[in-house]
Parts: sequence; C-alpha cells; structure tokens
Amino acid sequence: MMPLRLAAIAALLALAGCAEQSWAPEAEIQQAIRPYEGPTKLTLFTVQSTRSGQGAHSALMVSGAHRALFDPAGTFRMPGAPERNDVIYGVTDRVLSVYIDYHARETYDVRIQEVAVSRDTAALALQLIQDHGAVPKAHCNIAVTRILSQLPGFAEVPRGYYPNRTADWMARRPGVSGRLVTDDDADDNHGVLIAAAAASPG
Repeated sequence: MMPLRLAAIAALLALAGCAEQSWAPEAEIQQAIRPYEGPTKLTLFTVQSTRSGQGAHSALMVSGAHRALFDPAGTFRMPGAPERNDVIYGVTDRVLSVYIDYHARETYDVRIQEVAVSRDTAALALQLIQDHGAVPKAHCNIAVTRILSQLPGFAEVPRGYYPNRTADWMARRPGVSGRLVTDDDADDNHGVLIAAAAASPG
C-alpha cells in the first residue's frame, strides 16, 4: 500500500499535469483569421519579474500566412481573438498591443525577440503550434522550446523550464532583434485593458 505522503504527492503531480483545454468553434477561428502580408518571422515573448529578473512565462508568435500566438498555459483572453488549445487566432496589431500590455506591469517586464524565417519555416511553425495541444501549467517554456527545436536552424535550443535560458540563447543567434517593454501599470488592471480594447472600434 502506498504511504499517505507519497499518495498525496502523486495526486498533486497528476493535477499539475492536467492541461486546461479550450476549443473555439472553427467558424469563429476562420472569421478571426486575417491574411498576414508582412515579413515571415517568429517572435519570442519572455515575461520577467522586475524584482528577481527571473522568467515567469514564455510565448511564441508565428507570422506566416496569418499571425497566431502560441501562449502555452497562458491566461490572456480577449473578445475577437479566439483560442484553441493555447493558440490565439486573429492576432491583429491591436490584439498584440493588448497582449503585451496585459503582461507588462509594475511587477513584470516583457522581453520581445524577433527573427526572420522563411515562408516554409513559418508554415511549419504554424502547423506545429496548432497540432501541439493544451499545455499544463508551468510547462510554457518546455512547450515553446519543443516547437522551436523542430524548426530548421533552431534544433539546438535548450529544452527546459527556464524562459530566460531560452531568451538568452535566442539573443545569441544572428539576425535576432530584441527590446524590453516596461510599464508601471498596477497588477490588477488586466480586465480594464481588455474591456477598453474590446469596446474600441477597429
């Protein structure tokens, strides 16, 4: 018989492994998707604590035939940007701006890194994020690096739980541009941002 303490630990691990699935209807996704005519690229988002500098979250946006944001185990929700298993569709400039503002606040900065890729690589990345499935909490960077490692030129990305390690590796790659977004917004302004964006035209 399993000791009580071990049973409790096993139960907690099982709960931690449960991914929260979301499944927007196909019609809603297709309505949200807009053709993307800009340069094909990957954008890595790393949310970092302003107190410790530690990485708290990773996400990957793919700009290919259309723009989609892989936000594994993320909490961002916005009307007009349907989500299916951690992939957010209909990522317009406004949605992207709100996504960044949602994460950048007095306790967190957002490190943004972009790198140009071929159309074929962008198409593969879009397919991979759509096929991945929902991600358990605390596994965001593992999921992001799993996607990156399957793309041409990114096979050596370090796999693991640490967002900063991935961001630092990305920064050493040729052609990568980066910037840090800071904001002194309070932690509790998330709903205000999204409501204001949803209410504004365009």
